[in-house]
Amino acid sequence: MQLSEQEILRRENMQQLRELGIDPYPPEAFEVTAYAKQVKEGFKDGEGETPNFQEVSLSGRLMGSRVMGKASFAELQDTTGRIQVYIARDEICPGEDKDLYNKVFKKLLDIGDFIGVKGFAFRTRMGEITIHVKELTVLSKSLKPLPVVKRDEEGNVYDAFTDPEQRYRQRYVDLTVNPEVREVFLKRSKLISAMRRYFDGQGWLEVETPILQPIHGGAAARPFATHHNTLDMPLYMRIANELYLKRLIVGGFDGVYEIGKMFRNEGMDRTHNPEFTSMEIYIAYKDYNWMMAMVEELLEYIAKAVTGGTQVEYEGKMINYAGPYRRLSMYDSIKEYTGIDISEMDEAALRQTCKSLHIEVDSSMGKGKLIDEIFGEKVEEHLIQPTFITDYPIEMTPLAKKHRSVEGLVERFELFVNGKEIANAYTELNDPIDQRERFEDQLKLAERGDEEAMALDEDFLRSLEYGMPPTSGLGIGIDRLTMLMTDKHSIQEVLFFPQMRPQKKQEGEPGAEPGAEA
Repeated sequence: MQLSEQEILRRENMQQLRELGIDPYPPEAFEVTAYAKQVKEGFKDGEGETPNFQEVSLSGRLMGSRVMGKASFAELQDTTGRIQVYIARDEICPGEDKDLYNKVFKKLLDIGDFIGVKGFAFRTRMGEITIHVKELTVLSKSLKPLPVVKRDEEGNVYDAFTDPEQRYRQRYVDLTVNPEVREVFLKRSKLISAMRRYFDGQGWLEVETPILQPIHGGAAARPFATHHNTLDMPLYMRIANELYLKRLIVGGFDGVYEIGKMFRNEGMDRTHNPEFTSMEIYIAYKDYNWMMAMVEELLEYIAKAVTGGTQVEYEGKMINYAGPYRRLSMYDSIKEYTGIDISEMDEAALRQTCKSLHIEVDSSMGKGKLIDEIFGEKVEEHLIQPTFITDYPIEMTPLAKKHRSVEGLVERFELFVNGKEIANAYTELNDPIDQRERFEDQLKLAERGDEEAMALDEDFLRSLEYGMPPTSGLGIGIDRLTMLMTDKHSIQEVLFFPQMRPQKKQEGEPGAEPGAEA
């Protein structure tokens, strides 16, 4: 393994620590009693007030130091942010042995090392809240240098670690030197927690269903395939958990939901990753009209929990998540934005319409796929504010119930925000005879070469034959919703570890490194 000059120096420092009797990776626990943000926001030293945080213990990375003879200032970064620490030689080395300051702190500690400090908080003459260190402990030696990220007094950033490929491959470095990235994932966690609180407050049950499935069902997508050696059978990573959740409705639960990973062996772009997080929920005795009202209430609740309000900026536009949202049927939306009424068209006419609109199609596409192409090319980009697109053609949705009043449609809606679909819902199909016919239609599409056509699931059909109550179901893409709530324009920005191509290695090197010494 080839090492840089900095890496060699750090390994030498590590060895010198050992020679001084200091374990660079000690096994003992280090008790933390306070955090940087907590101290900076809560410190009191005003007139008539007793200073607080007079016995504190903090830990984190050493992110900079200013050595001034017998005393020094340094920056400590923990999980909540940075705080200044003041280190005096005679404070941390009260006896004759001054090696902890003269050798360890001044010469052998590097940027990125984890240290623990114990002391008290005070305010410097410059007004900065600081930890006066009484004890210093080495907790972990960093053998690779962090990239240089400089910030001036106004907060402007220079030489930032911004290359997307390096940031996504080395998210651990990204999180360390780009604190704004941490905020994105804190908001993602708040979003999921808020969603759970809302559902749990309604009495709906969170469940888990299989990721490895014998039949890839519940959505129109190409699956990842694998093989189970003991059972000697093919299995598929789930593209959806819909059919298992509906089995639980058959089994007597009135409301079930699952937040988990789905896997689709498809293309990658700004809004698609082969593994993604989805929430699906099914509520008995409800329909898609009820579900639209619930989604409006849910998203308003989430927006307030994550951002503090119902209006959230995205790509320079203010998105208002307070309901009610606009409702527009699939056919009406196409007519509004193309001037063409496709509601009575057969497959041949739809193909001709696609040609006249310069939309590329192929022979494997049936009527549903053709309509979907027209909608995607000509309508989606116009749906900026939250908009429910409703009442889809039956060919597009094999798992939704037929429309109660309009022949040829199903009771389905998708919610679009800023031109992207973030939610999909049905009045669920619970007629087992109708469902079998729909699956058989999908088999015909598969014979024509449609790799995304649904497979026929006999066990799911059997469950419907036992009887499923009227039900409405909903799916929400957690990653896309997080993008909208954090003003991020690529799905890779809201995934800790997005899928990427294998890293290209430089000749003679094990791989690209993130940067130079900070």
